[in-house]
Amino acid sequence: MAKITFNDIGHSYDKSADQANWALKPITMTWESGKSYALVGPSGCGKTTILNIISGIVSPHQGQITFDDVDVTKVPTVKRNVALVFQFPTIYKSMTVKENLAFPLVCRGWKADAINARVGEVAEQIGISDKLDRSATKLGADEKQLISLGRGLVRDDVTALLMDEPLTVIDPQLKFELRKKIKQIIAGKEITVVYVTHDQYEAMTFADELLVMDLGKLVQRGTPEELFENPISNYVGNFIGSPAMNFIKADVSNGLATVGEYKIATSTNLSKVTDKQIQLGIRPEYVELHSGTGENVISAELIGVDDLGSTRILNCRFADGIIKA
Repeated sequence: MAKITFNDIGHSYDKSADQANWALKPITMTWESGKSYALVGPSGCGKTTILNIISGIVSPHQGQITFDDVDVTKVPTVKRNVALVFQFPTIYKSMTVKENLAFPLVCRGWKADAINARVGEVAEQIGISDKLDRSATKLGADEKQLISLGRGLVRDDVTALLMDEPLTVIDPQLKFELRKKIKQIIAGKEITVVYVTHDQYEAMTFADELLVMDLGKLVQRGTPEELFENPISNYVGNFIGSPAMNFIKADVSNGLATVGEYKIATSTNLSKVTDKQIQLGIRPEYVELHSGTGENVISAELIGVDDLGSTRILNCRFADGIIKA
């Protein structure tokens, strides 16, 4: 368990590339010991590069990485004592499920009784107790990934648990259950977890803090609530939340946002805004239907309804855009 710190860490897979084109622009930040973090963003935004730098698979182009203030920038993966769970299942084909789960403990010289107890505990937690004596090659892709997850969770002395989109091959219902199980397993333990995903819902339901990435940059960091309620940019507002935040072009006049004939009061003090044109960000969850007129009530044309079963999303044309409610 360790505090992980990036000091001006940046990386380019092409050493001749300009910094603007680096896979990871220089970043300084800390992952606190005992907390769970999710790196979120689209493919190619730098999430896996960060994970690989923490693990030692990739040596950064510049900067320093420390574990509990000890420089490990040049320390190889084998000496960093991290547990890795990759996107696709990685199993030892010649071993049974039990032997796969036990392998990290065998390598560290655990006694047989302790290994059996720990393997049994983890197998129960991830729901594969009835498969311990089966050959790992005879399982489905989702069950093989459970073994990979189990190997990452079986050790209780790791510096950090690093997971790179580990639930990609898991079917949707099992994914929901497994995410809860992982969270329960690590709850109360002083283990630093860094979880990579492009699924913002998965990240928000799993992590203590989210780190939103874009084009190799850390755009915003915060709790799921902070990112949902106070995104610092259109990108974050659009990426976090489903449906995405509505954006409306508006003018500023006497502390109010104006869109055509409508004046809209906001929770933000617009009297201090110097720009004459702004964009309003409104979450669909905060849009209500009204039959009459009043403050912050606008007229919009209903052009479609997305029926999701438990909820319905209204698509309404307003000004030069679409508002979802």
